[in-house]
Amino acid sequence: AEVRLSRRRWAVVLLFSSYSLCNAFQWIQYGSINNVFLRFYGVSAFAIDWLSMSYMLTYIPLLFPVAWLLDKRGLRLIALVGSALNALGAWVKLGSLKPHLFPVTVLGQVICSLAQVFILGMPSRIASVWFGSHEVSTACSIAVFGNQLGVAVGFLVPPVLVPNVEDVDKLANHISIMFYMTAGVATALFILVIIVFKEKPLHPPSRAQALMQSRPTEEYSYVQSILRLLRNPNFLLLMVTYGLNTGCFYALSTLLNRMVIHHYPGEEVNAGRIGLTIILSGMAGALISGIWLDRTKTYKQTTLVVYIMSLVGMVTYTFTLSLGHLWVVFVTAGMLGFFMTGYLPLGFEFAAELTYPESEGTSSGLLNVSAQIFGITFTISQGQIMDRFGTKAGNLFLCSFLFLGTVVTAFIKADLRRQRANLDNEQT
Repeated sequence: AEVRLSRRRWAVVLLFSSYSLCNAFQWIQYGSINNVFLRFYGVSAFAIDWLSMSYMLTYIPLLFPVAWLLDKRGLRLIALVGSALNALGAWVKLGSLKPHLFPVTVLGQVICSLAQVFILGMPSRIASVWFGSHEVSTACSIAVFGNQLGVAVGFLVPPVLVPNVEDVDKLANHISIMFYMTAGVATALFILVIIVFKEKPLHPPSRAQALMQSRPTEEYSYVQSILRLLRNPNFLLLMVTYGLNTGCFYALSTLLNRMVIHHYPGEEVNAGRIGLTIILSGMAGALISGIWLDRTKTYKQTTLVVYIMSLVGMVTYTFTLSLGHLWVVFVTAGMLGFFMTGYLPLGFEFAAELTYPESEGTSSGLLNVSAQIFGITFTISQGQIMDRFGTKAGNLFLCSFLFLGTVVTAFIKADLRRQRANLDNEQT
């Protein structure tokens, strides 16, 4: 098949990035002002934490059906369902503006968590289907970029829109403004997906993609694909290391408000800004690592260096959080975010290399399942450790698992199958 790049590819990846942003915002909008929602609904901190963890819990059983749909029905259907569920969940939350309606907000959040299942596994698939071999890692970084920007906005905006006021009616009014804005944006993005998002370009963008598209469909078995992935030792090691790193990020994001408020009472807005700093620096790290991978193709070396620096950043953040200087926390949180959040697209792209020609949606999905399992485990465990032994003990708990992940990463062999396919075809 003729290899040619489509102009539409940038519109597709930016639109995906935008509705992924909206969904990620809805994930963290409760956690970033944990203490405010706790008082408004009159529930425990653990119940508010579960609004965040519902995203992780829903993903685990639904990954395989959604990944199967992605393989059988393609990108457009998955994009339509994901953006539709995201908008529906946002509108349902508008029915929870009374303190006794906590179950309604839980329902809205669960619908949004269903949307996330249709979003998280798509970045590397969109990059492979729409982008050339020289820009595929950059495209994947941009696709992940939107999700991280959504978390950043989720840390920044809720503390500004929903101040910690005593009057319950005023508080409900502030919450309604945030929910209406979210629902409006989510609906507009769903309409844009209907208009703009296409299944695939007219021509394959790379030799590797042309090979995959020319393969007869009857040769492909979804179950066999999963079994081949689970028999790939390098991919299994990457699953563990990706889960450990991303699970630590999920726990840190969910519990950040509680950590900062514990050491700096009344600093809800700055707690959100610290979260914003973590994500913005991580987005810069993700973009730089994507461009670096496209230039050098040093997947193993880059992943290992970023993992080591994530550990260093977490240790530094742990021992500076309690010093009493907020500016120091901003600096160390930014350093931590640059590497820990910057690792996310690295994991997707390394998996795509290790598992070619298997579907990128399936390999990304398995990485995300690992991340959700570790995320739930770490969030619950760290929350309990913080309640009993303090924030430093909770953060050291995460440091120990990042150290384990660094050691395991060193044992992954750089078997770059997708690169070999592109090189072999060029030579042929």
